[in-house]
Amino acid sequence: MSLVVRLRSAVCLLGRFPALAGVDLDVEDGDIVLLSGPNGAGKTTLLRLLAGLVPLHAGGAEVLGHDLALDRRSHRRHLSLVGHDTFCYDDLTVGENLRFAARAAGRGIEASDTALERLGLERLRDVTHGRLSAGQRRRLALAVALSRDPRLLLLDEPHAGLDAEGREVLDRVLAGAPAENRTVIVASHELDRARALARREVAVVGGQATATLDPSRATPAPAVTVEAVPR
Repeated sequence: MSLVVRLRSAVCLLGRFPALAGVDLDVEDGDIVLLSGPNGAGKTTLLRLLAGLVPLHAGGAEVLGHDLALDRRSHRRHLSLVGHDTFCYDDLTVGENLRFAARAAGRGIEASDTALERLGLERLRDVTHGRLSAGQRRRLALAVALSRDPRLLLLDEPHAGLDAEGREVLDRVLAGAPAENRTVIVASHELDRARALARREVAVVGGQATATLDPSRATPAPAVTVEAVPR
């Protein structure tokens, strides 16, 4: 299978502080990878590096075939990052936010409507983002991400703030990703839920990481070395 992510001794600085100090990581097409570890271990920075939102200061990083050392923007059309902020417009409705995101990604109304239904947001179609609860905003952020039909989906604590129904919806989205030719990397503290869905886990602890496979896979995963220091 082709590699969606290939990092070699990747270094990322926040100011003068090395948030990531030598990351080696391979992620295959269609994989679901869980990033686990304590707060401040660099998981969020790793996701932001893959999304091209923070620069690579040393080492090598290729995402979706693009060398981030040369260009950290051109691959963004083919990925979505769902973090703690939704980046939706408060004065636009749920439906309007989705249509705007789909058009910006070169997709049509059908893509936004499909995402709306998939995340169970039909009854909130005409409600503005500013009136949504925290959990509803999280659902909308995920719907916006899916409306772009990304090849790579990056999720930072996606279960946070969701009610039981929202968590079930999210789990179905994650489980269905490989069949949709989508690769997922998720950072989460909801380990029981995330481990049930992930095919591989990269635990970032004390500057080292170990990759393991979901029991449903037959062959062992290679070890993954991640040297990270607390942010």
